[in-house]
Amino acid sequence: MRRRLLVVIAALWLAACGPAEPLRIGFIAELTGRSADLGEGGRNAMLLVVDEFRGRGQFGQRPVEVIVRDIGADAETARRSAEELVAAGVEVIVGPMNSGSIDLIQPVVEAAGVLLISPTASAVKFHGKDDNLFRINATTRDNGRHYAEHYHARGIRRIAVAVNQNNRAFSESWLQEFRRAYEAVGGTVLIAPFFDSNAPSYEPVVHQLLAERPDGVLFIGNAVDSARLAQQVHKLRPGTPMIVAEWAGTSQLIELGGKAVEGLMLVQNYNQEDDSPRFRAFQDAYRKRFGKAPVYSSVLTYDAGIAVLTALARRDEGIKMKDALIRLGPFEGLQQKVGFDANGDAQRVAYFMMVKDGRFVRE
Repeated sequence: MRRRLLVVIAALWLAACGPAEPLRIGFIAELTGRSADLGEGGRNAMLLVVDEFRGRGQFGQRPVEVIVRDIGADAETARRSAEELVAAGVEVIVGPMNSGSIDLIQPVVEAAGVLLISPTASAVKFHGKDDNLFRINATTRDNGRHYAEHYHARGIRRIAVAVNQNNRAFSESWLQEFRRAYEAVGGTVLIAPFFDSNAPSYEPVVHQLLAERPDGVLFIGNAVDSARLAQQVHKLRPGTPMIVAEWAGTSQLIELGGKAVEGLMLVQNYNQEDDSPRFRAFQDAYRKRFGKAPVYSSVLTYDAGIAVLTALARRDEGIKMKDALIRLGPFEGLQQKVGFDANGDAQRVAYFMMVKDGRFVRE
């Protein structure tokens, strides 16, 4: 009997001294399709920041795993991916990158009590709600106002807008907020047709825009959409001032648009010309590991990762992740502090940029 008891005690001791249960963090984004550049940029940044926390030993011997899932091309795939992350035991999921995808997966994670923190989603309908969604980005209301006031002051008083219908949760919200702010300062939205990203040609919608003889045109679409639209505008009426919503502000816009996007204007939520040692170190580490420059989703995801990992490392036992993110902030992001209000909303600084000589520069 005594021998059996010793065996049981030894087994329990070995179990207690065995490998710690991994800390699992989910990541979900659009890794295929037209917004894959944003998803890949976010995924890369998340892997980078986790490795940096591991290297500093902030979780001791406990392993940290990032479980990555693709949103996919339809609602069923998105829900299934979210369910897989919940089943894997993650406490927090970073992503997705666009507002439409949140509509698909939020019910799944909300029901499971898992925190969702989106680096870039900005539809105003997500703002000010006490739920399990946290956001790093400014809202479409903030960005719409920045665009309206700045470009109206630059002399664009009559504008024609092309609006993506495939991510309508974002694009329609963006249009409404921009229109409200633009008209408030005396501007006129002449026309705002919706377009399908899968259309074989964007020429018909560009003809609609230019037929109104606007002072400038605005594209609310991703980088692929905006590059194709810009090429058509450049072909049909060279020299027309062009503006794109922040959604399109990745290197893919320049790579695909070429000369057609020279002079194109936009507002971004980080400073690409930041020459601080910390930001240069981030850029260098990102390029070295992934062979390309980071995009805005990379910067915002890195900030989300800092907030998540810092909260996980510092919170007391029994404190929910939601409460930890609110109480322990603000967190030191790459270019600004990241702090969440009681509803999980944060603010971003706006930077007015343009494409010049094949790169984004501040105006």
